[in-house]
Amino acid sequence: MKVELYVYDLSKGLARAMSLQWLGIQIDAVYHTSLVLGGMEYFYGAGVQTCRAGTTHHGRPMEVIHMGETDLPLEVILEYLESLKEVYTAEAYDLFVHNCNNFTNDFAMFLVGKGIPDHITSLPQTVLNTPFGQMLRPALDSAMRPITQAPVPQQQQHPIRPTNNAREAIREVAQAQMQAKPVPKVHNVTSLSQITSLLQSASTSSAIIFFTSSTCAPCKLVYQPYDDLAAEAGDKCVFIKVDLNGASADVGSRFPVRATPTFMTFLKGQKHNEWSGADARQLKNNVQSLLEAAFPAHPHLERSVPTLLKTSLRPVTYAKMPPLDKLVAKMGEGQSKDTAVKNIVAFVKARESEGAREAPLPDMPAFAAFLRRSTEELPPDLLFTSLDLLRVALVDPRVSGYFAEEHSSNNTQNRKPGGGPDGDGSSSPTISHLLSHVLKLGTAAPYNLRLTALHMACNLFTSPLFVPHLLSPLLSSTLIGMITSALLDDKHVPLQISALSLALNMTGANHKIRMKKHSKNQYVDPAFSNTGISDHTGAEELPEAEQTELLASLLEVLGLEDEGVSDEVKKMAVVCTGWLLYCVDENGEVRDLGRVMDARSTIERVSFKRVEEKMLGKEVSGLVE
Repeated sequence: MKVELYVYDLSKGLARAMSLQWLGIQIDAVYHTSLVLGGMEYFYGAGVQTCRAGTTHHGRPMEVIHMGETDLPLEVILEYLESLKEVYTAEAYDLFVHNCNNFTNDFAMFLVGKGIPDHITSLPQTVLNTPFGQMLRPALDSAMRPITQAPVPQQQQHPIRPTNNAREAIREVAQAQMQAKPVPKVHNVTSLSQITSLLQSASTSSAIIFFTSSTCAPCKLVYQPYDDLAAEAGDKCVFIKVDLNGASADVGSRFPVRATPTFMTFLKGQKHNEWSGADARQLKNNVQSLLEAAFPAHPHLERSVPTLLKTSLRPVTYAKMPPLDKLVAKMGEGQSKDTAVKNIVAFVKARESEGAREAPLPDMPAFAAFLRRSTEELPPDLLFTSLDLLRVALVDPRVSGYFAEEHSSNNTQNRKPGGGPDGDGSSSPTISHLLSHVLKLGTAAPYNLRLTALHMACNLFTSPLFVPHLLSPLLSSTLIGMITSALLDDKHVPLQISALSLALNMTGANHKIRMKKHSKNQYVDPAFSNTGISDHTGAEELPEAEQTELLASLLEVLGLEDEGVSDEVKKMAVVCTGWLLYCVDENGEVRDLGRVMDARSTIERVSFKRVEEKMLGKEVSGLVE
């Protein structure tokens, strides 16, 4: 998808004509910018706003600059915009320090790996550096605010309505996509061969036949409810309608129907039920029963496990700020003076002390390049410094979003000349490069490096954009390797706790996705379909082999003698085990491993002091059958 930068002059030519007289320097324009992709224009004013390209109240752009291309799905892009809503609010807008150009620069960095031209982003500081710039600042900000924060024109029409709410935009995009897809329909047939073919196509699911006739007045009462049920059931059931007045004679011979309307349901190729009458409620109830029989709920859903399910799924993060100047000094003179390091330190400090509004995003490709070089330039005992700097930077969604986007293979190739995000010919994203390096060092890696790497990895879960990559090879296998190695290190309890924190994040995210899948696989009445489970864009469950590896490590920890394991470690391990086992595939390797390793007895032998933790252990042990 092509990404273009629209550049506007808010002064409508006055800046070029009057700037030398008022400020003593020549300024070509008072720049306002936006990004255009997929026919939509995204900009910042009264919050993050959208409308059809070229239809803002700013008129025609003075310049259009091609920024590059992105292959990210629109839903992922909008999810990133949603993560910026707390940074780019209407109240936080400031013409000189937090404006539309800062937003566009951040957004462009995420989409194509580079910011907008420097002469645009540096203009506010250029003005403030003039003798009269500071004096005129309040007046200029006041004069421009009604222009920069004007509402989106309401007359624009688009499948995605103009909105200041990125989450609302995501929902509308999803609805537009659903409308564009073929809606499951009712098959109107007249021959026996057509019916037979359709029933065969539903031999592993379900089907229903509606026998009607053109002269049956009551039948018309259930035409629309029948169509609605077909749309709601999707591909879980084949809906067939037969008008007996126009059907071939062999249909009547095969299905002797005495009255219309008559309904017949089929479950996995066999007749399941039959009834007559134009009762829409009965039709709905019988279809729901059919779908529940075709797609039965997992047995675990019938179990009472309140202690496990009420455990917080919020990711464990490590946001404590280290003394940054001391941290950077440890890198050595060469690295501490690196421009990318100075810029990211200034960014983190500004965000910590003054908030995101006063912290424009630095040059992220340069910071990524430094991080990748650090694995070669810094010895293992000092490498923790670069990872710790990354750890605190990842708290900002703009930073985590940038590094998440690197994991899109197409975009990784387009970010820099040479194939990789740093132009070094390598296609390995920065995070994967760092974690793989730490894992390869194994137990020879210094303790502080292993600990910092685990903390940094935990912070990756602050961005929903990262979750699909964290649960997918090869990144997921790297994380599992780090976890299992640290879990078996009984000499360093903080290392075990940090590994379990990362395991909680991974198994918790996996649990959310699994539960979302179960809610989709079984029939749910649309009126009651809100499960309350947030979905991760494009995410799939952890590969089964990695789930079994993680489960084996957790059970090994739980099997250690009680005096060698703290209560905190035991509880975290039991929760992780519970999330791995709950609603697991009944014929899969994870369940088989639980039986082979006698997970039930292992968990039952774990002793807890508190009643709630004892209940947790009882619930999780009961999941092993």
